[in-house]
Amino acid sequence: EEKKVILPWVFLLPHKLNHGHVVLCTVFLFYFHFQFIVLKRTNKHVFCPFLFPELNKNPVEGFSAGLIDDDDIYKWEVVIIGPQDTLFEGGFFKAYLTFPYDYPLRPPKMKFITEIWHPNVAKNGDVCISILHEPGEDKFGYEKPEERWLPIHTVETIMISVISMLADPNSDSPANVDAAKEWREDPNGEFKRKVARCVRKSQEMAFD
Repeated sequence: EEKKVILPWVFLLPHKLNHGHVVLCTVFLFYFHFQFIVLKRTNKHVFCPFLFPELNKNPVEGFSAGLIDDDDIYKWEVVIIGPQDTLFEGGFFKAYLTFPYDYPLRPPKMKFITEIWHPNVAKNGDVCISILHEPGEDKFGYEKPEERWLPIHTVETIMISVISMLADPNSDSPANVDAAKEWREDPNGEFKRKVARCVRKSQEMAFD
């Protein structure tokens, strides 16, 4: 038997509501009520995202995305094309997006499978950008809450942020300290050589 479970959007509402908040939150709740339905079938949770039709209707240049396995809608494969006029131009960088069961209350995790040398990508491929950080206050004070994850984000907004990250690395809070040091001190030297090697390798893998 299927049971419809409505996610607890109420916890996202402001503590003090004025008329504007009520209107905004009402629209917000109805929007996500119809866009995300969680079905509880035995012990398996399934959510029905609106992401596929949105991506097909309004494709964004620079990436492609789809399910790794049609039977598992929590795991996506994306391919990002290195943006023009950057060191990553011409590259085809494959990554996995893994969504939590309580998405969109919490962000997905993103991990590059293709080797990539970047200050904001850990050496194991994990992507570290604000939009993928858990919602709320940053205990270190580097990020504002609105810069972190919000339930309105989609695969499209994540990919746009990652493409922007490739074009403009943030070396202030790096996931790869060595890459950040090279980016700051010698962007057209060792850093550029390592990125070029990753681009060539990604091209070879893409056309194998």
